Amino acid sequence: MDPTNKSLLGCRALKFSEKLCAAVFPVVSIIDALIFAVSGCFEYRNPCRSKESHYGNKEIVRLSQESHFTVNEVEALHELFKKLSSSIFDDGFVHKEELQLALFRTSCGQNFFLDRVFDIFDKKRTGVIDLEEFVHSLSIFHPNAPMEDKTEFAFKLYDLRQTGSIGREEVKQMVIALLIEFDMKLTDELLDQIIEKTFMDADADEDGKINEQDWNAFVARHPSILRNMTLPYLKFAQVKLGMT
Repeated sequence: MDPTNKSLLGCRALKFSEKLCAAVFPVVSIIDALIFAVSGCFEYRNPCRSKESHYGNKEIVRLSQESHFTVNEVEALHELFKKLSSSIFDDGFVHKEELQLALFRTSCGQNFFLDRVFDIFDKKRTGVIDLEEFVHSLSIFHPNAPMEDKTEFAFKLYDLRQTGSIGREEVKQMVIALLIEFDMKLTDELLDQIIEKTFMDADADEDGKINEQDWNAFVARHPSILRNMTLPYLKFAQVKLGMT
């Protein structure tokens, strides 16, 4: 059998929820890789050298209260943030080029899923990520974060145009980006079938778009979609820094 046909048969055999779950995976993998790419900062007892931060103990405690991290974990994430934000511009903010450099060893080029990570982390729409946005966004992947927060994050991941609903073109764009990421090829017919199946299963009111209510019900029926939305080692921080 032709390898391409064999691959297509394998894709057809997958449950649809597993296909959709796979589209979340590259984003989580990028966050996963990002933490380890700059976690050399945790191997030293001395703080990483960077521009002095305006985040004092009071702000660190506040961020802990606003997230699922302990104070020690926020302090460790602060060290990681300082290393990341000083790699190019050293201005106390993480720029997209710095994310790119940490992950791919180059500040040039484009990656669809990296762009999605940056856009979702940049909650204030300033074009940079501050420590507050960094901690709040990573908190969603903490083992203690509720499923409601993870569900909302996954919805925003697909809501490319930030309209509060997911259209066919957005799902198609995500699936195509996923195929490119894993170097896979599908026929146009099979791609259309995936899109159609998405809306048959998720668009409860059949209005041609998936709103947040539709999405919540869809995830409740297919909880495996969120299986990659937890990074257990986010409880690592105080151990890596030698804190007690």
